[in-house]
Amino acid sequence: MKKERKKRLRHIAERRRERENRRAAEEITGVLTMTQSGFGFVARGEGDDIFIPAKMVNQAIDGDVVKVQLLPPRPVSPGEPVRGPAGRIVGIVERKREEFVGELLAGNRIRPLNARMPDEIVLHGSRHGAQRGEWVKFRLDGADGDIRYAAVVRPIGRAGVIAADLDAVMEEYRLPGRYTPEDDAAASEIVPRKIARIDRTALAAVTIDPADAKDFDDALSISPHPDPKLVTLGVHISDVAAYIAPQSRFDRGAEKRGFSCYLPGRTLPMLPPGLTARISLRAGENSLAHSVFLDVDRTTGEVVASRREHSVIRVRHRLAYPDVQKFSDENVAPAAWPESLRADLRGLLDITRKMRAFRAAHENFIDLPLPETRVLCAENENRILGLDRRISAESEGLVEECMLAANSAVGNELVERGVAGIFRVHPAPETEKTMEFSDLMNDAFHLVCGDISDRKNCNGFIASLPDDPRREVILSALLRSLPRASYSAGAALHFALGKMRYCHFTSPIRRYTDLVVHQQLWNSDSKVRLRNAHTLEKIAAYCSRTEENNDAAYYAANDRLKLRYLEERLENGDDNLYESVVARVLSGGLQIDVPELGIYGFVPVEQLGGRFDRQDGALRQRYGKRSYKCGDYLYVRLARIDFARGSAVFVPAGR
Repeated sequence: MKKERKKRLRHIAERRRERENRRAAEEITGVLTMTQSGFGFVARGEGDDIFIPAKMVNQAIDGDVVKVQLLPPRPVSPGEPVRGPAGRIVGIVERKREEFVGELLAGNRIRPLNARMPDEIVLHGSRHGAQRGEWVKFRLDGADGDIRYAAVVRPIGRAGVIAADLDAVMEEYRLPGRYTPEDDAAASEIVPRKIARIDRTALAAVTIDPADAKDFDDALSISPHPDPKLVTLGVHISDVAAYIAPQSRFDRGAEKRGFSCYLPGRTLPMLPPGLTARISLRAGENSLAHSVFLDVDRTTGEVVASRREHSVIRVRHRLAYPDVQKFSDENVAPAAWPESLRADLRGLLDITRKMRAFRAAHENFIDLPLPETRVLCAENENRILGLDRRISAESEGLVEECMLAANSAVGNELVERGVAGIFRVHPAPETEKTMEFSDLMNDAFHLVCGDISDRKNCNGFIASLPDDPRREVILSALLRSLPRASYSAGAALHFALGKMRYCHFTSPIRRYTDLVVHQQLWNSDSKVRLRNAHTLEKIAAYCSRTEENNDAAYYAANDRLKLRYLEERLENGDDNLYESVVARVLSGGLQIDVPELGIYGFVPVEQLGGRFDRQDGALRQRYGKRSYKCGDYLYVRLARIDFARGSAVFVPAGR
């Protein structure tokens, strides 16, 4: 009996190996997404993405449609997380792009702007007048799809000149150009469409925006409710659909752009700027608005009812975030503010605090208060003005809370009435990502995070984090472990917000998804035929891709100009001492987070002094007691800029 049992088990094991080998031999077709580290992932319709090691990319580049052969499952030791499938690329089905942007170097070499491309590509043929140090548009020119060789298509401009750097980013990410004066002139002739409106000019509406804002697409009002237990918030959005009908000239232009794109020193608006100025909610003028009124419990902050209408409003005051923040912090207001405005602001601050507390208690939304460091530059003067490190303040939170409530109310209405719309969705994090984050916290920071796919648990972990520079490193890692939000024609989970019916309604001037929702509601209110869900799904998918591309363009421009800024500081002999936190330990050195600059830098191992080896996730001195691990503080000085790798190189202070 024992021999029979062993024979049967051996047979089962052989069958299992055969199945695994057959599965490994399968070829799967999908789209390759490359990382800056040289490896990639191929998405497939069902199941986990396929990991592609750097050595098995085989001449494919980011965005290619490729054939992948699965590799045999990797052995897993006891206690290790089960990892997803891996594969090698065995063929390129479709090359999505042939032309790219790079900087022309000495020796007929090109350094691609896109960090997901090889570090250098060899130039063949004519330079077409391009000189060393200039940005060029190039075409891949290697035999049999070899991506190591290229030909210049045309020069763009000299690298290091802000306008040329931004032109290069626009070309690489294929961003649409600015509208022409002829476009602006045509847009100025648009006559707004008619729809039944309610006069709400008696409301004391205000706009709250950055001090240098030029466009105003939302306004707020607060007013008593017949029930003294409630208060009514008015969220008034520019009624862009009155000017932009579906399939009209500028609707098609807005759909192609998808969003307004913001690069440092350069804005590419979704709509012609003259039209944007015309439809903005300007103080002292009657404006066409699409309003959402929210009845909110004064005690709990719960939104108990909402209604929507097309309206005419008149903004009484244009307010700036700094003034509202000072009023919130110190109860100090500009002399020009009347007492009625101060009373309304107190009411807005009080009720939005309660609304946020209610959401926190009932929806367990995830708050990642990460600062953003932007480059400030004057493109026309070719001058970088400095860095602006911004952390969201309560004045911005006031506006955000009202926008979230309005978006939720409209999302609910779309579902309840069966009107096809576009929703903002955010899936829960994948198990493998949560396990990787948990391992990082345990190994590098000696922290136990628990299951971050549970929002309540995730928020508890965030609240427990140390209030020091390590916090930003950890929050950044947590953010990277979460999937990217996107758009969908169907309502689904928004994990970070804890909502199921959430759409974007409040920014139709700068987001096409919001404009589509406005147009759908306009047609529904006017009893006109609506776009169907199939059409909206195509728009949602396109806008998701476009948003990701625009974000990548912004970060590419922002990061490159930060390096230019640091290069200028080096050349000018400015003080370059910074506090940093070790974010990652590599065999070749330390990746550090420099909070003051909002960048990751690199400290080569040879700059640490002595002989170091990588052991147990740390760099340890071979003969001595020094070691470096994630979370360690390190004072560093800027040594040089490595434009080839897009990195700032630092050395420990004192060396």
